[in-house]
Amino acid sequence: MKTFGYAAMEAGSDLVPWSFERRAPRANDVVMEILYCGICHSDLHMARNDWGFAQFPLVPDHEIVDRVIEVGSEVTKFKVGDNGAVGCMVDNYCQTCKHCLNGEEQFCCEGNTNTYSSPDRIDGSMTRGGYFKHIVVREEFFCTLFEGLDLARVAPILCAGITTWTPLRRWNVGPGSRVGVIGMGGLGHMAAKLALGLGAHVTMISRSPAKRETAMEIGVDDFLVSTDETAMKAAANSLDLIIDTVPIQHDMDGYVPLLDIDGTLVILGQVGAMGDISTMPLVFGRRRVVGSLIGGMRETQEVIDFCVQKGILPKCRMIRPDEINDAFATLEKSDIPYRFVMDMAALQAPEVA
Repeated sequence: MKTFGYAAMEAGSDLVPWSFERRAPRANDVVMEILYCGICHSDLHMARNDWGFAQFPLVPDHEIVDRVIEVGSEVTKFKVGDNGAVGCMVDNYCQTCKHCLNGEEQFCCEGNTNTYSSPDRIDGSMTRGGYFKHIVVREEFFCTLFEGLDLARVAPILCAGITTWTPLRRWNVGPGSRVGVIGMGGLGHMAAKLALGLGAHVTMISRSPAKRETAMEIGVDDFLVSTDETAMKAAANSLDLIIDTVPIQHDMDGYVPLLDIDGTLVILGQVGAMGDISTMPLVFGRRRVVGSLIGGMRETQEVIDFCVQKGILPKCRMIRPDEINDAFATLEKSDIPYRFVMDMAALQAPEVA
C-alpha cells in the first residue's frame, strides 16, 4: 500500500513529506486510515536519535486513532468502518511466554515489535508510526473505542495514558492513596487525572510556580514547588507513590524524602543514566526507586474503558501535520501541560509530477 506523511530522514533533521510502501496485510492484520495522532516526547528523542537506536528514515508516533479500511481473513474482532486505536506495539514474537500470557506483552521473552523504528518479526521491514495516512497492525494490538469519547482527544491515552496507568494499578492506587506527580507535561497531567479518577489524593510537583493554576484546573489537591526548600522539607514522608514523568536527566535526591515508609518512586520519562542517588533516604525510609514500561494490551484497553467511564480525556492542542516541526521546537523548550495532537484530515497527498 502506497502511503504518505512526514518523516525524519536523518538524526536531528526537520520532518519532511515522504511516501513509502506499507507492508502487505496478512491474514491476522487490520489496515487503518489514521484520523488523529498524539505527539509524544519520545518521538522527539527518537527523531534526534538521543538514545542511539533510531532507524532512518524515521516515521514517529505511537498514539494513534484510526478507522478500519480493510481486515485480514482471520480477523474476528473488527470490521471495516470500526474506529479503534493503536499504541506503542503493533506485534510481538510469541503470544505464549509467561509475560504475554500475563497480559504484559511489552515484556515478551522473544521481544515485541514497536510501532515505529522496529523490525517486523516476519519480513524484517522497518515499522513506521502514525505521522502517516495509513497503518497495518496485528489484530491483537488494536484497541476498541466505545461510544462516549471525543476521538480527537483519545490518542494520548495510548501512550501517556497507559504509561501512567500501569504503575497506578501496579501499586494499587485507590481512595486514601497519596500520589505525587513530578512534571506538569503530557504524561504528568494524565497521571494526575487518572490518579484522581481512582480516588487518590494528588500532589503535582513542579519546578515552576507558574504551573500551579493549570494543575489546579485539572483538579489536583496540592501543588508543590520543587525549588522551594522549605515546602519540600514540610512535605517529607507525605506520599505513598511518586510518578516521575520528567523526560530528561535530573536530580532525584530531593524527591525521595517525600515518600513515606515503603513508598515508591516510579521512573517513566527518563531513559538513560540516572546520575548519583543518595542511598540514605532509601535505606532509612525503606523506600524504592523503580522503572515502569508502558503496559500490555489488556491494561491498554482497561485504561481506555476507565476513561470512558470517568469522562477522562487529556488536555490537547490540535495542529495540522505541516506544523509538526514547530510542535517539536515547543516540546524541546519546555514541559508543556498538554499533548499536541495532529488532525490527519489536513494531511495532503504529495503532488505527482
